Amino acid sequence: MSLRIYDFEIETLKMLSPVMREIGRVDPDLARQMRRAAASIVLNTAEGEGFGDGNRRLRFRSALGSTKETRACLEVAAALDYAPIDEVLVDRLDRIAATLFRLAR
Repeated sequence: MSLRIYDFEIETLKMLSPVMREIGRVDPDLARQMRRAAASIVLNTAEGEGFGDGNRRLRFRSALGSTKETRACLEVAAALDYAPIDEVLVDRLDRIAATLFRLAR
């Protein structure tokens, strides 16, 4: 992958993995939704890199939506006292979102 954000996304996904397992112990549905959203960030970014202009932006917008959904899952898990909010992960997701926003324009 030539986009630097792709590798950052993969690293973030690895960091999210133990949190998703922890959430899955008390709320398997939320953990599944979070896994799908987190994987979608990476998959849509990869697709976006391979498309032409219009579809490229659409894939990056989808990745951005998945990034926001993943962040929301973290916030829901914290609100329901399933797992504490990890500010490092929130910061990483915000950085991914900012990059995807720029790519989707």
